[in-house]
Amino acid sequence: MREITQIRKLSLWVFIVPFLSINLCLLISVNFHLLEETIFAVDQIGRSDFTFPYFDGSLSISRASRTFPQYLIFKPAMILTSVILILYWSKTNNLLKSLLKIDQNFLFRICGIMSAIFLSIHSIFLGIEFDLKTIEFLKRFFLLGFILSEIAAQALLVFKLIKYKDKITDYFNPVVLKLKLFLITFLIIIAIIAIPFLNNENYTHLKHGLEWNYFIGIIFFYFLTFLYWKENLTQRFGSN
Repeated sequence: MREITQIRKLSLWVFIVPFLSINLCLLISVNFHLLEETIFAVDQIGRSDFTFPYFDGSLSISRASRTFPQYLIFKPAMILTSVILILYWSKTNNLLKSLLKIDQNFLFRICGIMSAIFLSIHSIFLGIEFDLKTIEFLKRFFLLGFILSEIAAQALLVFKLIKYKDKITDYFNPVVLKLKLFLITFLIIIAIIAIPFLNNENYTHLKHGLEWNYFIGIIFFYFLTFLYWKENLTQRFGSN
């Protein structure tokens, strides 16, 4: 079984690719002057004074990534992430089926693949200006669909890992499992608390800061996945 090695690699890439892409877009936004008088001159909307939006919320992910040249980085990165997500959730589903010796596909696989599809569609639409309210609604719908389906997939996976932990106890790091449980619980609580603020025109900086940190929280789950599986398990399966 090579799924362990593959899953660890895929989970690491799911964390690295979006993390680097959004922060590179941020660096371009606040250092736009470095690209003046080049073919990569930053669009006015994508420019910003120095900011650290994780704390001050002065800049949204959308504004930092939807204009030229940032979208040349962001869109391909999100589409690549979507492809990796589909592979990750499919292989994780197959791995647990193999370890538990069952034929049933898990619900988290469907939710995970849906989140990848939503992310890909949203990233394609991002930055394309439409006057139609229906299109704007769809863009928000795909973003919300990504968040909800991704959180659902992560929560369902953690539930299964806890439910069957006694059957795979030699194969994972129990400390990391607790961290994954804490993280997904925290993300769910924050999502519930944030609902009243989403349609409020006030608290703009708060919402921007929340989206940066929340996105990092979502992808940090995959870094924990990289740490979750024990290295000796990888070696054991690799020898089969």
